[in-house]
Amino acid sequence: MAGWAAAVLLLLPGVASADMYRYVDEKGVEHYTNVQPTRHGWQRIYRGEGGARKGRARKGAPDPARLTRYDAHLSEAARVYQLPEAFLRAVMRVESNFYVDAISAKGAMGLMQLMPRTAQAMGVVDPLDPRQNVLGGARYLRVLANRYGGDLVLTVAAYNAGPGAVDKYSGVPPYTETRRYVRRVLTHYYSYRSAERAPVAQR
Repeated sequence: MAGWAAAVLLLLPGVASADMYRYVDEKGVEHYTNVQPTRHGWQRIYRGEGGARKGRARKGAPDPARLTRYDAHLSEAARVYQLPEAFLRAVMRVESNFYVDAISAKGAMGLMQLMPRTAQAMGVVDPLDPRQNVLGGARYLRVLANRYGGDLVLTVAAYNAGPGAVDKYSGVPPYTETRRYVRRVLTHYYSYRSAERAPVAQR
């Protein structure tokens, strides 16, 4: 947690499309920069428009196909980690709105908005690879679901605020952002679940 708090993002106006690099110092503190480092030890974790991989959509760019582009990854993750596909889709909707290159101000990356340390712990090598990110996010949700006995509300709250905060308050932390996050995820989840269960209209 200390490493997350100490991470610094050097995202300057006009250079949001540049590459992003990450470095972990000897104390375990994570550093970020969009300026190409000259020292060894830095790892490029994001490619800007100049080096973006084919098929990746810029966050905010018109791309309605993104809403279904990752269905195969969601289905695989749901099957592997025994979680409802509608639930994973709801988390993805709230986290990144299905934009694969989404990066938050705190450094969370990709469709499921994985923090660097979480991505590493879940075996994700490239957080901006759609399949790795979805599987990593699903694996973390499975870990949290196991920790909280399958309690969906606590699982979602811990995904947003961290399990430490949930344990500290023995429930959903009294954070406005987290409580709003839980409501949004569950609203989308029930909506997606209802859509899945709706009978196919007869032609």
